[in-house]
Amino acid sequence: MNKSLEEVNSSVSTQKTSSFRRLLAFFGPAYMISVGYMDPGNWATDIAGGSKFGYSLLWVLVMSNIIALLLQSHCVRLGVVTGKDLAQTSRENYPRFINLFLYALAEIAIAACDLAEVIGMAIGLHLLFPGVSILIGVCITVFDSFILLFLLNKGIRKLEAFIISLVLLIGVSFFIQLLIAKPDLADIASGLTPFIANDEALYIAIGIIGATVMPHNLYLHSSLVQTRTFKRTPVDIKKAIRFNTIDSAIALNLALFVNAAILILSAATFFKNGKHDVVEIQDAHQLLAPMLGSALAPILFAVALIAAGQSSTITGTLAGQVVMEGYLNLRLQPWIRRLITRLIAIVPAFITILVLGESATGKLLIFSQVILSLQLGFAIIPLIHFVSDKSKMGDFVIPAWQKTASWVSALVIIVLNINLVYVEISDLLVTSSSPILVSFTIVPFCVFCLIMLVYILVIPFITKERKTADKGFHTEFTPLVLDFETALTKIAVTVDFGTSDNKAINKAIQMSNKDSTLILIHVLESANAMVYGEDAFDHEREEDYQKLLQYQNQLKAMNIKTEIQLGFGNPKVAIPALIIKNNCDTVVMGTHGHKTLKDILLGTTIEGVRHAIKVPLVLV
Repeated sequence: MNKSLEEVNSSVSTQKTSSFRRLLAFFGPAYMISVGYMDPGNWATDIAGGSKFGYSLLWVLVMSNIIALLLQSHCVRLGVVTGKDLAQTSRENYPRFINLFLYALAEIAIAACDLAEVIGMAIGLHLLFPGVSILIGVCITVFDSFILLFLLNKGIRKLEAFIISLVLLIGVSFFIQLLIAKPDLADIASGLTPFIANDEALYIAIGIIGATVMPHNLYLHSSLVQTRTFKRTPVDIKKAIRFNTIDSAIALNLALFVNAAILILSAATFFKNGKHDVVEIQDAHQLLAPMLGSALAPILFAVALIAAGQSSTITGTLAGQVVMEGYLNLRLQPWIRRLITRLIAIVPAFITILVLGESATGKLLIFSQVILSLQLGFAIIPLIHFVSDKSKMGDFVIPAWQKTASWVSALVIIVLNINLVYVEISDLLVTSSSPILVSFTIVPFCVFCLIMLVYILVIPFITKERKTADKGFHTEFTPLVLDFETALTKIAVTVDFGTSDNKAINKAIQMSNKDSTLILIHVLESANAMVYGEDAFDHEREEDYQKLLQYQNQLKAMNIKTEIQLGFGNPKVAIPALIIKNNCDTVVMGTHGHKTLKDILLGTTIEGVRHAIKVPLVLV
């Protein structure tokens, strides 16, 4: 199995001269996770909760943060000890059907999160630049997709530094706004007492939980901790867990401050003045200046919103890559993965705003966070199972108190979600014009999800561990089967009449013997070849064929058996077809071909060929 986020895996050294510098080397991954805890979806639930119920839901934020700290520490432990992320571990331990179901839910969660970020950034642009409508802002967010690609190419530390700067910008913005609002400390303290006023408060509370403890963060954190390289001794593994946990505690408490600041600001500004219906972010922005008597507050609010949306969208993309590679062992080029995630989020946002107007964005944001909360159980349960399994974690299995606290947290979240789904479906059956349609579509789907939830919860307790090909840190050792008899009789060599042909052909000669035959392959990529295939006859075909003949004649003069093959169209398709057709034993490829822009748009020929053939490929 490939390493998680292979391009940055083990790319940051932690071998420093002092303990403090080593601790700093581990800092970074949790800050990238923390932005998911303060994205625009959190703003919507916090603003709605503060304006409708004052400080009474503040305890939900604190409880969510404690649960988040516990679960993210499990992700740290899983990634550091096993060297695998949550998606990869699930793929190894659950049947294929269950993994496909979990993958689909994870993608829905990422899309719901990205939906919140798209709307949040669009609103932020609209608030800062009133001439830009929210609909246009939604379209503009497509272009931020490429910021991630640029930063990731510069290294994971540059990406982390960018994220941390955005987090600090958000924190400072809200600190200043709290100083302007001057909330009452006694009222804030009263909000730490657990209390749910009604079903609407429960709906928003579940939205807050979903906006705080995000499913995709569990996948991403277990991957990001693997960007640090350290000695694989028990002492160093223990230190890595401790340093990463400290990183998580600092970053997530900063996220708690931001979320609490939004709810407190909403309660002190709107609830206190009788404005109990503020659910739209743009409404909150417009009311800040007249109610606080400061023109600075709404500007800071908009800037922080854009920073939150931008930082969250970067981590959402990485999470999508981790989930896809982990569950499906499928890797897309990063820019394609980014655009797919962003388009999945943009389409429902665009349609909703177009049909229902800009006033519907607040409800859409809260709904997206409730969706996230509904997915939580399907990510939390496997995580707890894995870090509780001594066969996987060895001496680093979680202690009994953490196991108990984790299952209690999971149970609370699942029960709240089941209650929410029951209430919503009951209301839908009463108010819907087609209750039969609801009964035969939504109800069966919810029942199916419940069965899947029970399966992943109960089965690991009552069955033995599923045998996998990969156990521990490496596959089981098996003796080598050595073959001294079979020689390479047909060696394919791809040529492009460039400088790399010389190296490729010489390498093939070194691998051959007197009985070997070199198969020289060249693919014609002209417009005629693309359209007409083998029926394409033009000047380029004749010229390339003559060059192949010159190679063949030169090699035959040296008593090297040689055949030539001309392919047509896409090299990633034509080359494997010719290799299979000629029963080649191996293939030698040079680094010729298109570069830079074409590689970004079309991908490299080598990547396409190596996935399509079953014989060894030698790259020169």
